[in-house]
Amino acid sequence: MADLIDTSLTPEEWRRRLHQAIPGGAHTYSRGDDQFPANAPPLLMRGKGAYVWSIDGQRFLDYGMALRAVTLGYGDERVNAAAAAQMGNGVNLTRATLVELLAAETLIDLIPSVDMVKFAKNGSNVTTAAVKIARAYTGRRYVCVPRQQPFFSFDDWFIGTTALKRGIPGEHVSNTLVFDYGDYASLSALFDAHPGQIAAVMMEPATTLIPCPGACDQVRRWPESACNSCPNASGNFLHRVQDLCQRDGALFILDEMITGFRWHIAGAQTFFGVTPDLCTFGKGMANGYSVAAVGGRRDVMQVGSIDQPGMERTFLLSTTHGAEMPGLGAFIETVRIYKEESVAEQLWAYGKRLRDGLTEVSVRHGLEKHFVMDGPAISLNYLTLDHEGKPSMALRTLYAQEMVRHGVLMPWVAVSQSHGESELQLTLEAADKALAVLRQALDGRVEDFLEGPAIKPVFRSYN
Repeated sequence: MADLIDTSLTPEEWRRRLHQAIPGGAHTYSRGDDQFPANAPPLLMRGKGAYVWSIDGQRFLDYGMALRAVTLGYGDERVNAAAAAQMGNGVNLTRATLVELLAAETLIDLIPSVDMVKFAKNGSNVTTAAVKIARAYTGRRYVCVPRQQPFFSFDDWFIGTTALKRGIPGEHVSNTLVFDYGDYASLSALFDAHPGQIAAVMMEPATTLIPCPGACDQVRRWPESACNSCPNASGNFLHRVQDLCQRDGALFILDEMITGFRWHIAGAQTFFGVTPDLCTFGKGMANGYSVAAVGGRRDVMQVGSIDQPGMERTFLLSTTHGAEMPGLGAFIETVRIYKEESVAEQLWAYGKRLRDGLTEVSVRHGLEKHFVMDGPAISLNYLTLDHEGKPSMALRTLYAQEMVRHGVLMPWVAVSQSHGESELQLTLEAADKALAVLRQALDGRVEDFLEGPAIKPVFRSYN
């Protein structure tokens, strides 16, 4: 591949090549130019541990971690060896493979709510499959999703609920209803408005928003204490939604693309003590390899079976590469490492130290009202607020720009097992310098400090 790299090209020339060849300049909109400051590297060449290298050889400490898909660290040799062993076995064979069965049994043994599982290559496929399963099982039409959770699938049934409606017929999204996460009344009202017609409620268990009422100390103190042992669990929003679904005959679906293999080895559903009828996983389950899964109760998942004589068929997931062997080998090895090395606990511990450290730096610069760490330690976000206390994309871009200047790529906060003491210190030193610039910008005009345009929301109607 070295002969294809023209080292004389400028970052802007690389950007032009990307946009000439790829709509959006990347295969995921979250990787697009409009999601990063102008000084961010347009192309990355490789990653190792918690670091990535640009095409011109610069090294950056990374908190993007492949859109949160990498939880152990880039290029983990144990996971790569497991994947390579399956490459040697043929990658993809004519019938179901042994590793396919072992991977399915691994997930079933790991997640208490999962009796059966179907694998795919990306999260959108399995969330859409979960919707189809729910409609097939219940015979109902409507699916409810929370407006505060920005992405469930690239398919029309969901994207049509966002600002991006071009190319999507209205009837394709008319059966998707929207409620507010944490607001039980808003969801209950949908059930009242559509009695006996709601097939499922799909939601992430938690983001920076947690389902516990008020300021829950159980989350902050995990692993010493967790929501599944909380005496007030019945007031937890997830428990209330689960009960509502059970009473009405709708399915309770948890999308664990992001929470899975971060909040708890057995998913945030285990952390919060709920049992979904269906759940979806992806991202960190194979440390960056392309593996996603939908799983759940046997009687529900069996709508896609072929061994039930006389049952009407549901054409569920049928993907040539869904059970590709290297990714499933990587998944099995990732689970082994999680079990033996208590990876989820390490992610929580680093997140707590990072949150406390960045908060201290913010206070030291007098920015406690303008640079705020939000969310639990495992699901951190940084908020950049203007003089009126409103979120500022310009300030967020400036912070990301200055972090890049000092060797840290922090579009959001996703930590891995490879983030350790030296990475924490590098981050806090970079943040000290970045927040010093933020302080100056707040005393003047933020735009004067930016090298390019401010970051824009992914879900917007126009470029």
